[in-house]
Amino acid sequence: MADVLITEFMDTPAVDLLRKRFPVHHDPSLADRQDELPGLISEARAIIVRNRTQVSAALLAAAPKLEAVGRLGVGLDNIDVPACEARGVKVFPATGANAVAVAEYVMATALVLVRGSYMSTARLVGGAWPRAELVGGELYCRTMGLVGFGGIAREVAVRARAFGMAVAAYDPFVADADPAWQGVERVADIDELAAKADVVSLHIPLSDATRNLFGEKTITAMKDTAILINSARGGVVDEPALAAALRDGRLAGAALDVFAGEPLDEQKGAVFAGCPNLILTPHIAGVTDEANVRVSWMTAESILTALETGR
Repeated sequence: MADVLITEFMDTPAVDLLRKRFPVHHDPSLADRQDELPGLISEARAIIVRNRTQVSAALLAAAPKLEAVGRLGVGLDNIDVPACEARGVKVFPATGANAVAVAEYVMATALVLVRGSYMSTARLVGGAWPRAELVGGELYCRTMGLVGFGGIAREVAVRARAFGMAVAAYDPFVADADPAWQGVERVADIDELAAKADVVSLHIPLSDATRNLFGEKTITAMKDTAILINSARGGVVDEPALAAALRDGRLAGAALDVFAGEPLDEQKGAVFAGCPNLILTPHIAGVTDEANVRVSWMTAESILTALETGR
């Protein structure tokens, strides 16, 4: 049996680094066959996952030798952290390793949605020339609103300012004296941010407090010319409420990389049918070739350190 179980895709050289020191079982398809995990984890000292594998209390109970959980990313809502802490199992997210990838995703989708002219290829190939119809706007002099102001949101702020945008953020957990607020307007509550921003980008975890945080009430508080981008966690946005706002013209556009139910299948995706100016991507904002290397190496090194030194 393997000391290290890896259930989702990981950069091959990082897997090889682990294999040099420990027996490793790497099967990226295990996230689709999670009923097999209890039988595979019984002798494991570490498990490495992305966002789909559920590291639950039940799975921990099947892993008496487990010492560490490596998370190939930053969100921890698929890992029962209190249960890990109770067992003395250390959890290692790859904090910061994919921040640039997510920040670039936010800026790219914001630009595409504000400009509104990049999805016209099929029409032009078909002989149309909708030039006047596709005159869009600019990010310059608009306001980027950030819900959550951690590491990824701060990377977005840097890039937004480079586009000439003003930046406002809401995060009650960042101290007033934190130097990160320099050049960023600190807003008192969500509704104020929603009303102020031209682009709202979400950077918060999923919890009881944030579930459907952007529902009918908050979406209604946004400008009808505004854009909503969620590259954080599915469930933070009320998807039917967002779809209705897009169809009714109460919101100018949206980009979703995460969903309340993943993977998004035909039935779950039907809620978005007929929505204009909508970009949907399969939980890929933080996964570029470069970010995958950084995330994989950071996770491999954290697991090696944990298994070899107990830290």
